[in-house]
Amino acid sequence: MKQKEIVTLQRSLLPDTETLLNQQIEMEGKSSAYYLSMASWCHMMGYANAAKYLYTHADEERMHMMKLFHYVNEAGGHAIQPEITGIRHNFNSLREVFELILEHEIKVTKSINNIVDHAFGVKDFATFSFMQWYVTEQREEETMSRRALELFEIIGEEGIGLWTIDQELGKLHAAAHSGE
Repeated sequence: MKQKEIVTLQRSLLPDTETLLNQQIEMEGKSSAYYLSMASWCHMMGYANAAKYLYTHADEERMHMMKLFHYVNEAGGHAIQPEITGIRHNFNSLREVFELILEHEIKVTKSINNIVDHAFGVKDFATFSFMQWYVTEQREEETMSRRALELFEIIGEEGIGLWTIDQELGKLHAAAHSGE
């Protein structure tokens, strides 16, 4: 069954595309809150570099949300401010924090790929093109998350291992933001 096109002079987004983009807005908003909570936990536990890494990451996720927010509204849709609930505030270990980050980034990648696939399928090439930035960004996010997690395997967590990992996270954060 062919989807009825509802593109007018005032609106260039199909309702299904708008729904998917609003779901992504929610995911990015929750990502920001999740990383902010993780940053606070790291700060409280004395992992200053991990906290800095995650505070910056929380800001970046909010920027991703706002970029989508503006796109939806500028395309004649209605971006919805998501309710942010159910954010975890305590973690068992620094390793767990970074394991959860990688799991979460993989979910975000799948969601973005779903939007890109949908946009291509309905021939919404403006949204398809807009989402390419997110495709590239997610590749970087997953790579950084994997590299952070690899530190635990390479360095180990015994003795001064966690301190060393925190120092290396600071270097990873600096390297990721040196080109900005």
